[in-house]
Amino acid sequence: MFKKLLLVAAVVGIGAVLWFGTSVGSYVRTSAGYVNDAVQESVPMDFQINRARDMLADLTPEIRKNMHLIAKEEVELRRLEEQIAQGERQLAEQKGQILQLKTDLAGGKTAFRYAGRNYTSEQVKADLAARFQRYKTNEQSLACLQQIAEARRKAVAAAQQRLDGMLSAKRQLEVEIENISARSQMAEAVRAAGEYQFDESRLGRVKELIAQLKTRVEVSEKLSETHWNVQGEIPLEQPSADSIVDEVTAYFHGGNPTVENQLATHSPAPRSE
Repeated sequence: MFKKLLLVAAVVGIGAVLWFGTSVGSYVRTSAGYVNDAVQESVPMDFQINRARDMLADLTPEIRKNMHLIAKEEVELRRLEEQIAQGERQLAEQKGQILQLKTDLAGGKTAFRYAGRNYTSEQVKADLAARFQRYKTNEQSLACLQQIAEARRKAVAAAQQRLDGMLSAKRQLEVEIENISARSQMAEAVRAAGEYQFDESRLGRVKELIAQLKTRVEVSEKLSETHWNVQGEIPLEQPSADSIVDEVTAYFHGGNPTVENQLATHSPAPRSE
């Protein structure tokens, strides 16, 4: 019974350790993720953009290396194809010779003459057997070369496709980086414009002072014009006697100055003492 209790306690302890270890590991990974995000956010945008440019630039040597390997493979593949073409011509020639010997032997002759020399049927049969064996061997070798060439063609095509994809992705990433850079600069310009602080109250006080000065100047000009009008203009002609008599008559009698003058003319003149 005591052993069973120890066993249960050990299992529970191991489970707790495993759970605690898993929880701690998850907590550490989560915390590391938060710290990494915080660090990323604290890095200036320009630095990150330049870092992305540098990372793309680091791909250039690898791209050039793969371009060189592809070009080298294409050259070797072209040589292999030339070798295969030559092997096919040789096989065709060997096949024609084999078929000629076979036809000659099938005619039932016992002696044969080739290139100025005489051969027995046994010699021709032996030569035909050797030629046929070499033909089959060469045919197998040519088939292997053709399979190798096909495999290398597929490899070159796949490598070229991957290289084209990498170049296309690199160009796309370059465009996206420049787009992000432009948007970042625009956002920075907007943010910088929002940071400008102008004291509009001081500008208002200056405007108010200018308005007051304008008012004072206008009032001063108005007073100057009024004073000049009160002083009046200097008369350039002497008033005549008739005009003064008319003015007095009009003032006291309110009548016609001409009638008054006629009455004054018909009235008796005062006697002298």
